Amino acid sequence: MKKAAGFVIFRRLCGEIQYLLLKASYGSFHWSSPKGHVDPGEDDYTTALRETKEEAGYDEKDLIIYKDTPLTLNYVVQGKPKIVIYWLAELRNPCQEPILSEEHTDLKWLPKDAAKACVGFKDNQDMIDRFHQMILDQNKPV
Repeated sequence: MKKAAGFVIFRRLCGEIQYLLLKASYGSFHWSSPKGHVDPGEDDYTTALRETKEEAGYDEKDLIIYKDTPLTLNYVVQGKPKIVIYWLAELRNPCQEPILSEEHTDLKWLPKDAAKACVGFKDNQDMIDRFHQMILDQNKPV
């Protein structure tokens, strides 16, 4: 089974929560959050950090990472099962733009509903909803 890990990165800009999506430079040119395959001997979290640095240029210090609340997606790609673990991460400086690798041709910062429409897949849409609710719950007064 193929395994990957990454971060769903968001920023707060002008009172709006926006999600980072990257457009793949291969295949169906799909949009997704930074992620990549787990290398042998590497744990999922380390993979997410490495892939985010490679694909978006963000280091761990650039992000506030919600380490305790990963979400796991299970789906089939080309007839083979795949598992992807995502953590939610907030960009500390909302004006810090990503630096794309050759794996991606474009990027977008989108509010929740537009991000869901862009990713297309129901599992990814549900994940955005769940992470968005975490952000809202965190901001509720006690």
